[in-house]
Amino acid sequence: MWTHFEPVHAVTYFHPRARAAFEAVGLRGYWRGYFAGRAAPLGATEAAPVIATFFSFAPPMVTRALPAVWRLATPQEALRARLTGAVQALAELTYELPETHLTQAADLLARAASSVQTAGRVLGAVNAALPVGEYPLARLWQAATTLREHRGDGHVAALVAAGLDPVETLAWRVAEGMSPVNLFGRGWSEEQWGAARERLVQRGWLTSDGAATDHSRAAFQAVEDATDRAAAHPWEALGRDDTNRLRELLEPMARACHTLIPEGSPIGLPALPA
Repeated sequence: MWTHFEPVHAVTYFHPRARAAFEAVGLRGYWRGYFAGRAAPLGATEAAPVIATFFSFAPPMVTRALPAVWRLATPQEALRARLTGAVQALAELTYELPETHLTQAADLLARAASSVQTAGRVLGAVNAALPVGEYPLARLWQAATTLREHRGDGHVAALVAAGLDPVETLAWRVAEGMSPVNLFGRGWSEEQWGAARERLVQRGWLTSDGAATDHSRAAFQAVEDATDRAAAHPWEALGRDDTNRLRELLEPMARACHTLIPEGSPIGLPALPA
């Protein structure tokens, strides 16, 4: 299900209409829109909670953005901008689908999102608490975002339990095959990257030349399995038949949205089967 709802959420990062909506409220530049839009459900927060919950960004990069972005746009303005841009993007990508298709998908996805377990999941909780709205594409995107952040909170917990810090996680993902191009843009210095790789070598997760070991691959699968287990409750609550129906409804939307996601994106989505 992640491969089907994550692309719906991701339009907020990659579609020109989404970026234009942030710019319209004064959030010019990709990272201003990113940090303000994603952090807005937390309120006019300082950097510390965002460093903790976003997990993979170097603290100085976050502190350059927060709380300065709230002088450009309030959290309420950022929330309106991210939803407006996402809805406009989805409208462009799904215009060929019947309204009944969109409504049914939104209803089912919203039902799943209403079942997220929020204890210990800060970003999932604050997104689940936002108004759902009546317009199908708004409900669809908000539900996808709640599920996405709920899953992400569980993923961070699995990484912490595996003993990984943020920059070690990024270095590990590169060793496991993720493109480093976008990950290098998260504010960590070359020295910090090098030290993280060395720590992973000492733990037996990487070879001296930076390749993943068998132990690393087993740990990677354990983290992915823990993430999936932690994200399972909404789908158990929705039930097998409705989950399967929702997957069918999301399929054409996910394919359309997936075309926006750059190759090597840190989201790490696999390609949908042909």
